Amino acid sequence: MFKKILIANRGEIACRVINTCKIMGIKTVAVYSDADESALHADLADEAISIGGSSSSESYLVIEKIIAACKETKADAVHPGYGFLSENEQFAKALEENEIAFIGPNRKAIVSMGDKIKSKKIAEEANVNVIPGYTKAIKDEKEAVEIAKEIGYPVMLKASAGGGGKGMRVVRNDDECVDGFTRAKNESQASFGDDRIFAEKFITEPHHIEIQILADKKGDAIFLGERECSIQRRHQKVIEEAPSPFINDQTRQEMGRQAIALAKAVNYESAGTVEFIVDKDQNFYFLEMNTRLQVEHPVTEMVTGIDLVEQMIKIASGEKLKIKQSDIKTNGWAIESRVYAEDPYRDFMPSIGRLSKYLTPEDSDTVRVDTGIREGSEVSMFYDPMIAKLITHGENRDTAIENMTDAIDQYVIDGLSHNLNFLSSIMQNKTFRSGYTTTDFIEQEYPDGFQGEPVNEREYEFYASILSACYMLDQLKLNPFYENKNNYAIKFENKSIESTIKKDGDVFLVEINNNQYHLSLNMQSNDPRVICSVNDEKMIMQIRKKIPRYELIHKGKIALALISEQRLAALNELMPKKIPQDMSKFLLSPMPGLLIKVCVNQGQEVKAGEELAVVEAMKMENSLRASKDLKIKSILGSEGDNLSVDQKILEFED
Repeated sequence: MFKKILIANRGEIACRVINTCKIMGIKTVAVYSDADESALHADLADEAISIGGSSSSESYLVIEKIIAACKETKADAVHPGYGFLSENEQFAKALEENEIAFIGPNRKAIVSMGDKIKSKKIAEEANVNVIPGYTKAIKDEKEAVEIAKEIGYPVMLKASAGGGGKGMRVVRNDDECVDGFTRAKNESQASFGDDRIFAEKFITEPHHIEIQILADKKGDAIFLGERECSIQRRHQKVIEEAPSPFINDQTRQEMGRQAIALAKAVNYESAGTVEFIVDKDQNFYFLEMNTRLQVEHPVTEMVTGIDLVEQMIKIASGEKLKIKQSDIKTNGWAIESRVYAEDPYRDFMPSIGRLSKYLTPEDSDTVRVDTGIREGSEVSMFYDPMIAKLITHGENRDTAIENMTDAIDQYVIDGLSHNLNFLSSIMQNKTFRSGYTTTDFIEQEYPDGFQGEPVNEREYEFYASILSACYMLDQLKLNPFYENKNNYAIKFENKSIESTIKKDGDVFLVEINNNQYHLSLNMQSNDPRVICSVNDEKMIMQIRKKIPRYELIHKGKIALALISEQRLAALNELMPKKIPQDMSKFLLSPMPGLLIKVCVNQGQEVKAGEELAVVEAMKMENSLRASKDLKIKSILGSEGDNLSVDQKILEFED
């Protein structure tokens, strides 16, 4: 067994690997870039080595620096995590040449499965179902259109070296094909240094379902069930669960059989994932094989009780698999939500900044938080914006969903934008609850983007009663002689409520519209979470003071409220209203990023839908288009500019 493992990664996956190594009694080495000097993973490891600049191309992607760190610390093995060098054959080769074990598959498997064109051919030879398509690299836009017409629209253009949603475009006509080919090619080159693009038929109503496998160096292989990963945004997974609520056991077993056949075709060893697209009739087709640990591996661990990182380490050290296929049992249901630093109210644009407050739900048998940050950490523009993975377990799917909804209510993130409210909305969505979710779930259920969930009449009264009690407690702290009976006016954005409140010991009695509410509160200083019991109904609400208002959040719903004693409410109405600046005549950058293209000229007239500019963020190209017919008054940004959120790019004529 290895004595010391270097983790060639960062963030939550580095922390995840370190935790298993500690349980196994193996020493760990972390590597960190300049931006990660004070990162959590560097503190958790037994040793930490600086490997250079903040950009991954100066640090986490530099093979020579990882090898040097291994030699300096005498690490005898490397776990690559996911992303970065995890599926890089040259990295595995360099480790082999330096007699350092790679905790992952052999180089042949990495090369064979890493090339999407080659892997599809191998899958066909192994009698694995494949999607109809064109498996050679497409030369140019003209050939892309010809091939797309031959296959039949809609077509998926995909980077041969791709992954993580980069270098992928669904195209439905010739114009989209030309534009999509160019964008996919550019993204692929920027992300993987390989601009080869191929094409395949896009399956309508597709479900994205993957099979987790384990294979040792002795030729044994098993599969650990499946994961449903259909809820995606821009081909990036958002929600994953195990098992799938869609497929039946016959389909499950056949998918598992084909996944193992593919693994054996390339002499696979380690943990790996075979991804399939499944249509509405449960016909399934090979998509790709990820020759690494998946981001969403915790849901499999939660339902099988098997530590996949531990198994990877044991297999890499030469141990034979001690788990048989007959040993694999699924216990209950697990769901994972990816917590991202992004703004769902602004088309999910990435958010950067420092976490001024960061409180997670407590880990338990039903709740797990895999994170690589802590309060005070900074989410930078250099890396993926994922903050954490929130995983919940339940005896059945409904219970796992309820546990997830409650856990999200307990998750506190301040200092930057995040997607917690969007995740909560998904958990309460009727289509999601039904279990039939396709890869266009977000597009169909949120056609106009995420606008936030509306608060209903009953919830407004609940919110007003809780806020009344919290406000009275605040006043009592400031003034011990404050009356324990009062009348308040609560003004939400579109609704006004009057409450009468009386404090009786630890209980508050609130009356609103002749409805009685009996409340008890559990509040901690410097913690926005309020644990409430309202008429014996327990709930967790987050309440923040955003002077002069209060912000209330519960189950993904946000309400802003002003509260005062009723006698002062009339005076508040006399206060002057601040008129916000009209920004509709500007094109604003919706995210921090690089302005790579300005598509218009001063004085030009453009039609609704025409492209105005392209901003690159997190190696993804984001096209900014006109929302209506307009005329360009002036160009305020230049190609190559580093943009901040809401920075002006163009000005339009009035």
